[in-house]
Amino acid sequence: MAGAPYLELERVEAWQGPRPVLQGLDLRLNLGEHTVVLGPNGAGKSALIKLLSRELYPVVQAGSSLRLFGNSTVNLWELRGRMGHVSADLQAGYRPQIPAEQVVLSGWFGSMGVGRHHQASEPQRQRALKLLGQMGLGGLEHRPFGELSDGQRRRLLLARALVHRPELLVLDEPTNGLDPQARHLLLRILRRLAGEGTTLLLVTHQLEAVIPEISRAVLLKGGRIVGDGSIGELFTAERLSDLFDTPLQLVQRRGWRQLLPA
Repeated sequence: MAGAPYLELERVEAWQGPRPVLQGLDLRLNLGEHTVVLGPNGAGKSALIKLLSRELYPVVQAGSSLRLFGNSTVNLWELRGRMGHVSADLQAGYRPQIPAEQVVLSGWFGSMGVGRHHQASEPQRQRALKLLGQMGLGGLEHRPFGELSDGQRRRLLLARALVHRPELLVLDEPTNGLDPQARHLLLRILRRLAGEGTTLLLVTHQLEAVIPEISRAVLLKGGRIVGDGSIGELFTAERLSDLFDTPLQLVQRRGWRQLLPA
């Protein structure tokens, strides 16, 4: 059963530089409902995430509104406590020399490292070490970020996102650049989190990244929503071929899906 909404958009338009990236969006996303936002590159997926993280603001106009967790005004510290975020951009922002433990601890402060003015408590350190173990990274707390594999770095960022025990976990193309072993390990962790009650919002162009626990799909193309409904309704060869502007066939097995050329 879906719970309270964490994102409510009404006639939202957003621009980045000289061009609109989102146009006329009406959308409500709910806690307790695992959702994928699927679309090709340039569809506006990253812009939608930036609306959530308050890195991007909608155009102010009559009849348009944006609410996060029921509020039109948001305290960023409160938002960080309720929403975790994993993205390739975040991964690129860390210095190669930073120890793995400090990457996780930086999640407490919403920073890209642990500076002199950040004092992690012993419970915070213990939470970080526990999460490292849960991500299969136990014993690597002193390993420099730059010496980890891409899969390890992605799981490290996942641990960072979970320090506050967020209600919502936002995943921006989490499997990009990962080999099959690293991808399968990450997806197995996401399945566990979904089963434990963390709401997942997956934003991707890769159908194989959509875990079976995700039940709702929002199709985004050209900055507009072109589909919003159940996975069973929207994940068809016809709908996905139209979304990606190429003939595709859909292969399904045990809740997993893959697109192949038609």
